Amino acid sequence: MRPAGATKIRYMAGKKDTPRSVVRSATSNSFDFDVELKRSGLAPLVRREPTTVQINVGRLCNQACHHCHVDAGPKRTERMARPVAERVIDILRRDPSLGTVDITGGAPELNENFRFLVENARALGRRVIVRCNLTVMLLQGMEYLGNFYRDNRVELVCSMPCHSKENVERQRGSGVFTKSVEALRILNELGYGRPGSGLRLDLVYNPVGAFLPPQQKHLEATYREELGRSFGIVFDHLLTITNMPINRFARQLEIEGKKSEYMSLLVNHFNPVTVEGLMCRDLVSVGYEGTLYDCDFNQMAAMPIRDQVGRPLTLWNIHDMRSLRGRAIATAAHCFGCTAGAGSSCGGSLA
Repeated sequence: MRPAGATKIRYMAGKKDTPRSVVRSATSNSFDFDVELKRSGLAPLVRREPTTVQINVGRLCNQACHHCHVDAGPKRTERMARPVAERVIDILRRDPSLGTVDITGGAPELNENFRFLVENARALGRRVIVRCNLTVMLLQGMEYLGNFYRDNRVELVCSMPCHSKENVERQRGSGVFTKSVEALRILNELGYGRPGSGLRLDLVYNPVGAFLPPQQKHLEATYREELGRSFGIVFDHLLTITNMPINRFARQLEIEGKKSEYMSLLVNHFNPVTVEGLMCRDLVSVGYEGTLYDCDFNQMAAMPIRDQVGRPLTLWNIHDMRSLRGRAIATAAHCFGCTAGAGSSCGGSLA
């Protein structure tokens, strides 16, 4: 079932809400993002002074979602070690421009340094966001998480790819919807998502298939109505995020024979208005081993930030993140996912 307003894979340019006027076929050579930027007068794409450090602590997760660009799952062994976590805190200590710490994974809570990162970042006065899959809260040994989030004033961005059980379990597995609702109720009881609590709870929608998200504002209203009426759940905002054609989702597209069609969909809906707000301009993504990237998507595509002689930058060969200002941002075809339609970022739509 596709949510109302979602863009089908065969949606063609030329309709009234389509940013571009020329349809390009899957067989054209138009999947070059830098070429599109130049055509739109927006090249080169360069970094501003970083304000957010996003820490990917590894690929271990208690779920294995179909759309996951990280390829995370229960059998993954990549995880951030204590020396890397300590170096992140050292960088935060010397770089006050990094006001936001965004912790992701995998399921970041499964990393042994998760509490260390949260507590030390908060002690430095940083805003801390955790990207939570909700079901991790119900695992044995993780019962402390709700109180830990609350006590540290952590902002939560929680996966909830639909308000219906059928769509959630199609993407994330059997039983996930019921567990997610239970976790959301726990968070609501702790004050998350309730007006005046200061405990921010945002939900994330990812399309179940090869189409663009519907309009964020309208889908948020539907979520509020459905989750509120059926389960009494409240939340702050809904963020719509486009599925990236990399890793697990890309393989699924290939199996279904839809990869070229999906790329054409993204390219044909390129929206130049979204470029100014791209998260790669202000964010630095840190890999579990300490390598630096322009965003989490580039991290999963193995596209690190490089120095002047082409060596990957790491936490150990950079003094602070402010030195990244003005550097060119590495791009590839998946960048069309962030600029299609209303745009997409870790903070939801851009336009």
